[in-house]
Amino acid sequence: MKDVVIIGAGVVGCSIARELSKYNLDICVVDKNSDVAEGISKGNSGIIHAGYNEKENTLKAKLNLAGNILMDSLAKQLDIPFKRNGALILAFNEDEMKRVYELKSNGDKLGVPGLEILNKEEILSLEPNINNQVVGALHAKSSAIVSPYEMTIALGENAVENGVEFKLNHEVINIKKVDENFKIYFKDRESIESKIVINAAGLYGAYINNFINTKQYEINPVKGEYCLFDKVAGEICNKTLFQVPSKLSKGVLVTPTVEGNLLLGPNAKSNESIQTTREGVDEIIEKGRKTIEELPLGRILTTFSGLRPKTENEDFIIESVKDNPNFINVIGIDSPGLTAAPAIGKYVAKIVSTITDLTEKENFKSTRKNILRFANLNIEEKNKLIKENPSYGKMVCKCELITEGEIIDAIKRPLGATTIDGVKRRTRAMMGGCQGIGCMLTIANILSKELGVDISEIKKNNESSVVVGYKED
Repeated sequence: MKDVVIIGAGVVGCSIARELSKYNLDICVVDKNSDVAEGISKGNSGIIHAGYNEKENTLKAKLNLAGNILMDSLAKQLDIPFKRNGALILAFNEDEMKRVYELKSNGDKLGVPGLEILNKEEILSLEPNINNQVVGALHAKSSAIVSPYEMTIALGENAVENGVEFKLNHEVINIKKVDENFKIYFKDRESIESKIVINAAGLYGAYINNFINTKQYEINPVKGEYCLFDKVAGEICNKTLFQVPSKLSKGVLVTPTVEGNLLLGPNAKSNESIQTTREGVDEIIEKGRKTIEELPLGRILTTFSGLRPKTENEDFIIESVKDNPNFINVIGIDSPGLTAAPAIGKYVAKIVSTITDLTEKENFKSTRKNILRFANLNIEEKNKLIKENPSYGKMVCKCELITEGEIIDAIKRPLGATTIDGVKRRTRAMMGGCQGIGCMLTIANILSKELGVDISEIKKNNESSVVVGYKED
């Protein structure tokens, strides 16, 4: 019998797990995927939003602001890359400029710090590559950038270090009330029981809710497509560059990533498919040229898309179910969900405290050490490390300068990688110019050796994505 089962190992589920791991609870996180951050959390913009666009008296407004404030200390504790680069919300005509003033007024009312209106000259002095037709902008100084999957992995690892169990490849197919507890059934796995269930299942949040709650929900996925440019293109701007937002999304943005690349997107289409389309890519390029006319299209490395879980309710749904208060919904977490995630963890912990007594652990470990980045060391440090561990002297990914030692670390650490994409998200191997053509097989061999399985069992991400196939005669 578990005290708490959290369904969903995205950034929200892992934030909740890490927050609850501060207390003496038997906690388990379950997810149908083979790794954390395999759903919504791997396919978004990586923006820590300032919060000027949210509606007053909503959870989105409250938790966006609180989450933004928490990020500096959280990034230090979890040793993840994080940068407060600020954002510009750009206006290209007088009607858009009126909207910019409205956003400034709304942000001030919500208590968002560091908002100011800039004129054309001030904008171009900060970002000279912006379209010369710009009229003015809102400068949101508290906006920041982070790697969404690295943040999720770090939260999950730290939760494991504090005693949380993760059951990956566990797809929930039913939940039943048994006396005062819940029995959770999995596809081709043994069931488990828990006193409390927290539904943080992202796109599948309504599906999980509908097992227990008499109030049924529906989630409508909204697809956003992106273009990822290389690190040369990443120098084109320093701040995150937004256009005036619409009802469906915050619009197509141009932003540096925390790793130094350039990101363009997303659009917003009601669609369940994560396949990118020529039409979608053309759309975001066309819209992106409104911000920066000379986009370096020859520097595009790849395209990808992500899904956002929209509900009819325009706000987050975070509450105990009326007839089953030990079942807590955390659903409809679309933008600004990444920003709000640390604050959502604390908010859910308060709900849990109304259900059961929470006693703090005396030995809670608040810090986590990231994978050592060989490329960031000086020559003396590199030579010393190679002498101590020769695997750091073997370069595997020549594009991103990732060594065998880093890949082995990614596999062996808490909540370690078991797939090609798991290694990729933890180390950045295969994220360079060749996109894995030169090192994927080598990484598959390392996974095979370290996990003690045949290379034919190594997957790119899910069960159907074998890396090495064999053709029968």
